Amino acid sequence: MMSLILGIESSCDETAAALVTSDRRILAHKLAGQESAHRPYGGVVPEIAARAHVEILPALIEDVLAEAGVSLMDVDAIAATAGPGLIGGVMVGLITAKGLALATGTPLVAVNHLEGHALSPMLCAPGLEFPYLLLLVSGGHCQLLSVEGVDRYRRLATTIDDAAGEAFDKSAKLLGLGFPGGPAVEKAAELGDPKAVPLPRPLVGTDEPHFSFAGLKSAVLRARDSGRYSAKDIAASFQQAVIDCLVDRTHRALGQADGATALVVAGGVAANQAVRGALASLADGHGLDFVAPPLWLCTDNAAMIAWAGALRFEQGLTDGLDAPARARWPLDPSAEKARGAGVKA
Repeated sequence: MMSLILGIESSCDETAAALVTSDRRILAHKLAGQESAHRPYGGVVPEIAARAHVEILPALIEDVLAEAGVSLMDVDAIAATAGPGLIGGVMVGLITAKGLALATGTPLVAVNHLEGHALSPMLCAPGLEFPYLLLLVSGGHCQLLSVEGVDRYRRLATTIDDAAGEAFDKSAKLLGLGFPGGPAVEKAAELGDPKAVPLPRPLVGTDEPHFSFAGLKSAVLRARDSGRYSAKDIAASFQQAVIDCLVDRTHRALGQADGATALVVAGGVAANQAVRGALASLADGHGLDFVAPPLWLCTDNAAMIAWAGALRFEQGLTDGLDAPARARWPLDPSAEKARGAGVKA
């Protein structure tokens, strides 16, 4: 039986609400960004983000209900990001969902934001089947996962310091390219020479399965301070270095992902066209389908949270009103801890 899910996302600086059905129809989706509020600081300020979620979220929920022509009583479950993310923002969305669930008697689904990204490709690719190899690459995370089913993930690699998206953002700030950093670097890179600046490719070609981007970010700083290179050439060289790292590590993981039906990429960095192109070529070389969500579905959104909620709801995976908000929440809690002081879960 088809179910209708209200999704709520507030884990960082996007406030979003969506109505999605279990047969992959997005009935309504609204998103409010906060770029202008955070731009003066060159990055997301958690307290500003949380206050904005409080102000924006109720109206967004009303808007998606109105656009879809349904009421809260028509909703079968309410799904909200319960982590990982900026804890203040996560709490706003989760508490809102709990209040609506309590008031209407509707089941609550506390969704792992990373599971939202991990399952989002299935929303736009009905033929995608488990298991698939997922490169989850965003501002806060860089992981390779074998996606074996809903709530079933095997982590093959993670970052031992910075995430790829974090390196994009910090490099953009170093180069004065503006905020948000990822799109700014991509735009500048289109005008630069990716071979102009000799930058490192951390861990490429090694037996170490994980990612590392902190050294690359530091190399960008040194290249800038040398005065020998233009910002656009540094951006292009940086982007190519990241791509080389992602492709090398993913190629290695494909040897461990037995029976993978496809290579899938998700997360905010998956919106980068050069990254997508390189990964598509890698998949083709391995004889695998390549699946990437539409650009808007790569960045944080509520449709993916509603979709993950729909899949969990269908399997009876609902949560009580005591479901906690979590700053960190690994998809594979049993994964061996990676070395590195700045390891991301």
